[in-house]
Amino acid sequence: MVDLVRAGRSAEELAKEFEPTAKSIRDWVAQADRDGGRRADGLTSAEREELVRLRREVKQLKLEREILSKAAAWFARETDAIPPKGSSS
Repeated sequence: MVDLVRAGRSAEELAKEFEPTAKSIRDWVAQADRDGGRRADGLTSAEREELVRLRREVKQLKLEREILSKAAAWFARETDAIPPKGSSS
């Protein structure tokens, strides 16, 4: 589709022929331009993929931190119930 638009066909014409909306076709062309370095008004596909990966990683790290925090609180509570070795209680 991108090549067809670049060859001179309109997004509206292609939308009638192939079914995706004209807006989708224009979005594809804009994204291809970003990926090719012809536009700088948004993220490239590689940058988007990295952003998704980093967001997923941050979510996982937050979950792990929460689990460790709860475990540390549980162990702290448990160790308070057991007197330390060598105490005369």
